[in-house]
Amino acid sequence: MMDVLVKPDLRKFGTTDMLLSPLGLGCWQFSKARGMVGGYWPKLDNSLIHDIVRISLEGGINWFDTAEVYGGGESEQILAESLHAAGDLAKNAHVATKWWPAFRTASSIPRTIEERLLRLGGYPIDLYMIHQPFSFSSVASEMRQMAKLAEQGKIRYVGVSNFNAPKMREADRVLREHGLRLAANQVKYSMLDRRIERNGILETAQELDIAIVAYSPLEQGILSGKFHSNPELVRKVSGPRRMLKGFKPSGLQQTKPLIDVLVRLANQYNASASQVALNWIINAHGESVFAIPGASKLQHAEENVKAMGFRLTDAEIGELSEVSARVALK
Repeated sequence: MMDVLVKPDLRKFGTTDMLLSPLGLGCWQFSKARGMVGGYWPKLDNSLIHDIVRISLEGGINWFDTAEVYGGGESEQILAESLHAAGDLAKNAHVATKWWPAFRTASSIPRTIEERLLRLGGYPIDLYMIHQPFSFSSVASEMRQMAKLAEQGKIRYVGVSNFNAPKMREADRVLREHGLRLAANQVKYSMLDRRIERNGILETAQELDIAIVAYSPLEQGILSGKFHSNPELVRKVSGPRRMLKGFKPSGLQQTKPLIDVLVRLANQYNASASQVALNWIINAHGESVFAIPGASKLQHAEENVKAMGFRLTDAEIGELSEVSARVALK
């Protein structure tokens, strides 16, 4: 592993004035195992969460992604407590969270914002996103409510998650009517899931200067290579993850050529396969793509920050892009 910790250069986040680290910390795993969505992860101790957040901050990560539906606010609350515990380390930290639209109308956005702010314990909402595109209201109605929150100073910037290209354009169009812009679209993106390169999402984001925030950038840990080197580990995978195609013997065989390249490059950089995969995702498209790997162990947080301490060459990025396109699961 790399011995010297290099703080990352900060990047302009879309059309906003925020300068963010290429990697943020995804905080879904801080859900305290509550709720249907939060139950995807085991319950983590508060002290462990505090340490994960502290290590992330020390390594140069300056923003954190959470959501209302992550444990019904539990993730937001423990994130805020962890940032407070970090003291001056967190003085320039940014927080992104999301409104859950399923079975709701846009009128829920202003009705629930105070709960979000309460859970975040005084940390402002720098980016507020519509978590997914399915609700009882139109994109236009949702954006108008988000614009009102921005005008009231309750949030800084507006984003979306899992929106397709036409819905991104519609969101940005409505926000422009209020003197705002769509800041980001948070989508699933990894070397094994490159759909946004084909369905217009990445192209639209680059055209409109909308930041792409990639979640599941390590494809649920498959890109670490540990399941290829020791398939028995699949048996220890908890929850519905083990049912995914990538964890099946055929999936591991399909993706092994990419893992071989990741491991070779990792040895060259004294890094890990995971770090090389993260480095690809934040550098393969200039500075327009950010990523939010999670961390449920201290070593995960350490790996995340070290992934920003080097840069793959253009030739290496090209090789990885070519091989991953051949073996991608989606």
